Amino acid sequence: MRISEEITPTNNYIVSSSEMARNRNIRSVLAIIFILKYKGDDVMWVEKTKAGNYKFVERYKDYMTGKEKKVSVTLEKNNASARKQAAEMLAGIIAERQTAPATPEEITLKKLVTEYLAYKERTVKLSTYRRDYYQCQAFLAMLGEDTLVNNLSASYIKNRFISSGEDNSRLNERRVRLMTLLNWGFENDYIRDVGWLRKFKPFPDDPHKVKIQDKYMEDYELDAVLNAMDHERWKLFTEFLVLSGLRIGEAVALNRDDIDYDNQCIHVTKTYDGNNKVITTPKSFCSIRDVYMQPELFQLCRKINIYIRKESIFLGYRSKLFFPNERGGCVNYNSYNKQLKKVTLEVLGRKLTAHSLRHTHASLLLASGVTIDAISRRLGHENSRVTRRIYLHITKKLKERDNDQIRDLKII
Repeated sequence: MRISEEITPTNNYIVSSSEMARNRNIRSVLAIIFILKYKGDDVMWVEKTKAGNYKFVERYKDYMTGKEKKVSVTLEKNNASARKQAAEMLAGIIAERQTAPATPEEITLKKLVTEYLAYKERTVKLSTYRRDYYQCQAFLAMLGEDTLVNNLSASYIKNRFISSGEDNSRLNERRVRLMTLLNWGFENDYIRDVGWLRKFKPFPDDPHKVKIQDKYMEDYELDAVLNAMDHERWKLFTEFLVLSGLRIGEAVALNRDDIDYDNQCIHVTKTYDGNNKVITTPKSFCSIRDVYMQPELFQLCRKINIYIRKESIFLGYRSKLFFPNERGGCVNYNSYNKQLKKVTLEVLGRKLTAHSLRHTHASLLLASGVTIDAISRRLGHENSRVTRRIYLHITKKLKERDNDQIRDLKII
């Protein structure tokens, strides 16, 4: 094949057409490996692949190891637009790999809360996330979102908490949540040290056993409340909660199939989240349990089943739920609690909620001689220590009653 020679004047020398072709090839190769961008020690270059595409490569120094690493993206073209796109993509990849926690000196409470909530959103139930979200918003309002976390102190937080005007019971709850947040920040290298948290003591408050003292009913009080209920539906639901000890969310989420008449037990495997209006997993693993149906509860479940079937025919709804609302959906917490508070205030002079019925269930079992361990398993507590701590006042009351019976007894 003959290559024609073409004389082309170029400054002081003459170049043939074949030499020009060779020069063009050299320039193409040089263009492919030409450095397109400098960023400190980081550079980007282009390599042509066997498939005819272009691999854009950039070198960077890993902040964790101090070693040099490379990243690349492959595009179909190698023009100005492609090079710009590749540079942006590589910068994003490097930034993602190089992302490190903000240095302890610069982390603000708002930044810490943002990172914490992002973590919680991925790892906990929606109901738990919502609780933590609103607690964190309260922290931002009380302590200041621009406050540097590493400048916090026990005295500063205590004074800000007190100035909020909230009662000590609420402040102690916030204290626990805030300590959880700060400990998480320490564990994830956002905070240098949290040893000072030991100086952030609880606010003076009535112990738990005293606070729930008026949040359960004696047997005669329960009878009075049930007799005062003129709404058959709510009366049946109240009896069910008292006899089963279920949390209201667990009771609302029950399907008819969960009531196992053959084995005389109730299968508790889920709960209803009233805030988010979804049926979800129970409070804890221990909450998944089978609750024995004693004869009184067994007969009540049959009674409720008949009542709901008649009501569904009359009102024209279908539902798989064991105790649905009058449209076949989940019972509304607020509607039931409103009725219960109204009746208990009229009859007992104090307002009780659905959770009070769970306390009542436990106290009646204790008074009947059922062991703490058995009650713990029935209630779905993680261990009997939780049950013992909550109902300590009841066990003391029973001991006092026993002592009164023995005091005047003459054995010899």
